Amino acid sequence: MWFKFTLAAVVLLGVSCSAKQSDPKVQVYSHGPGIFGKKNVLICHVSGFHPPDITIDLLKNDQVIPNTIQTDLAFEQGWDFHLTKFIDFNPQSGEVYSCKVRHLTNIKTYTWEPDM
Repeated sequence: MWFKFTLAAVVLLGVSCSAKQSDPKVQVYSHGPGIFGKKNVLICHVSGFHPPDITIDLLKNDQVIPNTIQTDLAFEQGWDFHLTKFIDFNPQSGEVYSCKVRHLTNIKTYTWEPDM
């Protein structure tokens, strides 16, 4: 009897977690002040999303930046996930840096705003 109850509880928990859906919260920022011509780190932090079906791309002038680094997918209390992608960069005047996030079927692009 105890085994059947435990199995039922695990299945119920799995169904309730898989039915949850939360849209991501996205922050695009630089490690230091955004000064043109000065080396920096471009960061895209995505949090609060579920399920973990997500893709993050850092873009320069609408082109994917190669060799970016991504943290391991991690979850928070309540089974919401978070993920960060970053790269060293040297922003120049006239360049546009952004973060494109695909979560499930939704795609949005968020632009980095320098501190000019």
